[in-house]
Amino acid sequence: MREIILDTETTGLDPEAGHRIVEIAALEVIDGVTTGKMFHSYVNPERDVPDEVYRIHGLSQGFLEQHPRFAVIADEFVDFISGATLVIHNAEFDMRFINAELARLRKGPIGMESVVDTVELARRRFPGAQASLDALCRRFGIDNSARTTHGARLDAELLAEVYLELTGGRQAGLGLDSAGAKAPPADAQPANARAPRPHAPTDEELEAHAELVKGLKNPIWTE
Repeated sequence: MREIILDTETTGLDPEAGHRIVEIAALEVIDGVTTGKMFHSYVNPERDVPDEVYRIHGLSQGFLEQHPRFAVIADEFVDFISGATLVIHNAEFDMRFINAELARLRKGPIGMESVVDTVELARRRFPGAQASLDALCRRFGIDNSARTTHGARLDAELLAEVYLELTGGRQAGLGLDSAGAKAPPADAQPANARAPRPHAPTDEELEAHAELVKGLKNPIWTE
């Protein structure tokens, strides 16, 4: 099963008010394991970045002007996510922006039937608990210390780990570079290891066994 963990950053909250995507990241997961394949791009929004939004993601207008417009990356992005289930935290927000960008290019929208919202998953599993990405990282013991600002790439990587926990537990060797689990040291001992016990019979035990066999009728040990 191919799934795409997806996140965006934007210039604001409402695409109908003219706000645009400034960063998009899509991380591939197959059968519950990240493959290391990712589509990631900063995006020139062709407009200003409000100060209050800049303080959230740290992406300035000057920085973004050096990157491609959404029109330039649209086909590559759509090809990357094609045929996969999209896994998004607060999916309606991101999908409104993605579909608004596609509509500007006269491309068809992506339907919500192919989307899994991890906020809804978290609320069903933990009713009444906080369902933010940071709260879920704390709940599952996922290190989010690098998340000093919002960023689509890092948030997609964190969400991949959260999603695997929400759907049945972290896989052994989960690594975003798909390198597998780190092997334990060669001299590692299991918890509460005990010294091996001798199992060879003593001379007294051998003699007792021989006497026992003598008393058996046609023992197979003497054939």
